[in-house]
Amino acid sequence: MNPVDVQPVIMAGGSGTRLWPLSRAGYPKQFLVLAGNESLFQQAARRLAALAGEGVAVGAPMVVGNEEHRFLVLDQLREQRLEPAAVLLEPAGRNTAPALTLAALQAMDDGRDPVLAVTPADQTVADEAAFTRALRDAARIAAHGEIAILGVPPVRPETGYGYIRAASPDAGDAPAVTAFVEKPDADTARRYLAEGGYYWNAGMFVLRASTWLAALERFRPDIAAATRAAWDARRGDALFVRPGAAEFAAVPAESVDYAVMERCPGSDIGIRMVALEAGWNDLGAWDAVWQVLPKDGAGNAAVGDAIVADCRNTLVHASSRLVSVIGIDDAVVVETADAVLVASRAKSQDVKKVVERLGQEQRGEHALHRKVHRPWGWYDSVDDGARFQVKRIMVKPGASLSLQMHHHRAEHWIVVSGTAEVTVGDKKILLAENQSTYIPLGEVHRLANPGKVPLEIIEVQSGSYLGEDDIVRFEDTYGRR
Repeated sequence: MNPVDVQPVIMAGGSGTRLWPLSRAGYPKQFLVLAGNESLFQQAARRLAALAGEGVAVGAPMVVGNEEHRFLVLDQLREQRLEPAAVLLEPAGRNTAPALTLAALQAMDDGRDPVLAVTPADQTVADEAAFTRALRDAARIAAHGEIAILGVPPVRPETGYGYIRAASPDAGDAPAVTAFVEKPDADTARRYLAEGGYYWNAGMFVLRASTWLAALERFRPDIAAATRAAWDARRGDALFVRPGAAEFAAVPAESVDYAVMERCPGSDIGIRMVALEAGWNDLGAWDAVWQVLPKDGAGNAAVGDAIVADCRNTLVHASSRLVSVIGIDDAVVVETADAVLVASRAKSQDVKKVVERLGQEQRGEHALHRKVHRPWGWYDSVDDGARFQVKRIMVKPGASLSLQMHHHRAEHWIVVSGTAEVTVGDKKILLAENQSTYIPLGEVHRLANPGKVPLEIIEVQSGSYLGEDDIVRFEDTYGRR
């Protein structure tokens, strides 16, 4: 018997606003390392790759995300020595149903009809062997044309998740799904837990690409048609596939659940549930992060340089300095270089209100950290004042910034480590450690790292305007304008 052909699909387009200030639009939670040495996205990729074996063949991961994070996706996969099958870049967020449709169309583009193993990029599981067993079982079900969905047996009356109602366990290891239920109130959630037969919806689906497209065409032909139009207008370069922007903007925004899954029970489209008993958590808020982290005898979880005294059931996450917390119970304290959050754990879902206010006030902390990642490396804005700004810049080996100029600022570069290749006007020079150069206002210039080790420099900007939008690009390796 031929193995089941599985195409992993990682949904990586979320913004993770409830984990602010660590998660931001420019570097959302799926790319963060919250514990251990792998990001949530990397964990998802590794778990899906581990499905191979016991009659299951697994291809390279396919990722659906947005343009801004495309190089984060490649960098984090390459750290795991994985090359993606494709990175599908959504021109705008249209929720998960159009995103999955893009993945299905890409998967069938070469004449195949693989089983799609679809998972969000921002979840954790404690028992990876149990995860593998459940996903393999789901893949075998999906190979026969049915939809398999992962359901998590509830361990508390949770009001933050949608629920799946499954047929009696007597129906077998993968009972039919009889209904999907919206997020309940506390009393209803307690009743679900007492009655049994209700499972948390983990947002993981396993189904053939053709099964998804046929079900979407049946239940939401408007989404199917609009997404196909965007797909037909796609363009690609290297590993990136970009649907038509104008066409994709016209796609109705809808989730996989609302568009298809909730309509399947009672129809002739078979949908079955595989129980996932693997210590699953979607890390939807800081309270959920506290739940999965190791704790001391008083229930406190500490990450980074933190001192916790006379506290109970409190999370302290320090990123850039010592954080001391004394005599606070059931709280969340999160520190970054440019923002601090202090909140009740019970109110951690409300962090999104802070993010909304930051967006309304157009504050930079809404989207970016002080340290900003770029395809060539990163920069950290370490100081600023009237008419000056100081940045620490790292350029990856072999990488370069764009050939550019500025209308309103001059720059002074000092090499801290590595070798810099500097283009200024029609001249090109090499700078070693402790050497420096000056870029006059209006001069065309470029910084590159010709070496085998990271290049670090200190940049001092001076001028009347120091915003990141004062860049005129003439050439760019990464296709930016």
